[in-house]
Amino acid sequence: MPESGEVDLEHIHHTIEHEAHARSDNMLRWISLTTAILAAVTAVVSLQAGTTVNEALVLKSDATTLQAQASDLWAYYQAKGIKGAVAAARVTSLVAVGKPAPDSLVSQEKRYKHEQDSITTKARELEHERDAKGVEAAKLLRQHHHFAGAVALLQVSIALGAVAALTRRRSAWYVSLAAGLIGALLAAWAFFT
Repeated sequence: MPESGEVDLEHIHHTIEHEAHARSDNMLRWISLTTAILAAVTAVVSLQAGTTVNEALVLKSDATTLQAQASDLWAYYQAKGIKGAVAAARVTSLVAVGKPAPDSLVSQEKRYKHEQDSITTKARELEHERDAKGVEAAKLLRQHHHFAGAVALLQVSIALGAVAALTRRRSAWYVSLAAGLIGALLAAWAFFT
């Protein structure tokens, strides 16, 4: 400060500009850091979203294959039933006309019945496995939707971080942080559900 009592306005103005620039640079560093962290989190969550939907699709495909196998077995079951009914009708016809049914025909009817029981057991096992894969796929799809929502929120937070950096508005940065936090919490919730 000069001795004459005058205030050096130029020096004060320079000091204020320097401080404002330093604070602005500091804010930009924080915005850059948080945006980079949000981008990394977004990449991980996006990868997990893709993984869960892929796993769900594989399980759905497996369930469809199991359903086709079970359907084939039920068709085979019906074929055995028809053959058994034909054998039983032949036995009944022979007995009705007073002739003895050959043992091979009677055993054939029993064999078809036994084969039907075996087919029923295998078809129900396949249906049970199909249902289990369907339940797991549905769970993964729900989880995928949570991950996808988290990715959307995280991407919005990154965009808001860019807006905050361009406009140097703390309010935009705070909204960016809030959206990022909500997105990260949604992703964490999806990981544990």
